[in-house]
Amino acid sequence: MKAFLILEDGTVFEGKSIGACREVISEIVFNTSMTGYLEVLTDPSYAGQAVTMTYPLIGNYGVAYEDMESLKGWPDGFIVREISRMPSNFRSEDTIQHFLEKNNIPGICSIDTRALVKILREKGTMNGMITTNENYNIDEIIPRLKEYKVTGVVEKVSCESRQEYVPGDIGSVKTEADRNIAVIDVGTKKNIIRCLLNRGCNVTVYPCNFDAAEVIAAKPDGIMITNGPGDPAECTGIIEQVKILADSGIPVFAICLGHQLMALAHGAKTYKMKYGHRGANHPVKNLETGKVYISSQNHGYVVDISSIDESIAKPWFVNVNDGTAEGICYTGKPVKTVQFHPEANAGPKDSEMLFDEFMKMTGGNE
Repeated sequence: MKAFLILEDGTVFEGKSIGACREVISEIVFNTSMTGYLEVLTDPSYAGQAVTMTYPLIGNYGVAYEDMESLKGWPDGFIVREISRMPSNFRSEDTIQHFLEKNNIPGICSIDTRALVKILREKGTMNGMITTNENYNIDEIIPRLKEYKVTGVVEKVSCESRQEYVPGDIGSVKTEADRNIAVIDVGTKKNIIRCLLNRGCNVTVYPCNFDAAEVIAAKPDGIMITNGPGDPAECTGIIEQVKILADSGIPVFAICLGHQLMALAHGAKTYKMKYGHRGANHPVKNLETGKVYISSQNHGYVVDISSIDESIAKPWFVNVNDGTAEGICYTGKPVKTVQFHPEANAGPKDSEMLFDEFMKMTGGNE
């Protein structure tokens, strides 16, 4: 079946329909990872977006459900050059086509994704429509695309109620726990929780509408604020609660959206990037040691490094390619944050040691 990708600048790509057969309007972004398409599809940070994979062949090693980062797929759409309908891998349990259908994710293949990404890099991230309607009216569609905004996605992806995990859960190492960690779920991935469980932590996950007083009253040894989707400045209520957590004296480590929320809670500013950082090959530099790590990233907003009050905080990591803020240490507080994903094992385990550093902050062993 024919499918069309229509961008808000009027560009139209014609290809073939994959996944669910339905029409969708979304923000069109791209990811430069060569592998990890299942992790991309199940990353809650992609809620409200349709993902273009720059690697030309997607789906060749199938789907291993154990690798899912959450219970379902989150992107609004999936855009690829070529989709493999006959995967070959001893771990494969399903095809990517069937996974998209099961998760009601529409997509398009057989388009020039290289040309599409060039447009997004030149003009910036823009909205688009995936449709199978051959009789579309572009004059009616363009105004709809320009009006679309990604809103309310944190509430959409967060857990609905408090959840408890102990070492041995979700594929982690079964060991004795010697710490209790509170996780604020603004779009968490399973591997963040697993990294904590593997280090001997009992984990309590709180939904995004958490009460900071309740979290503090539970007396956790540390607090983790996770990744998540959307514009961080929209999360005004969460930001107020994050500031209370930061002032509690309890060690806090925050990732991605959590990093941005913490910065906003301390008076810094964020802005939308031209086309964001999405992929498994982004170099980041530790300003304290000078060491460079290859990181996995997924964000369209970034903390304005010039807005950081150096009496309150200081940059910790920066992006080697564009100099943007990748980490912040807060003065006089046991609070550290990073923009990238140390749990994602991009290189394959370059920056996972940051979880060990967090354990030291909580008073535990590595």
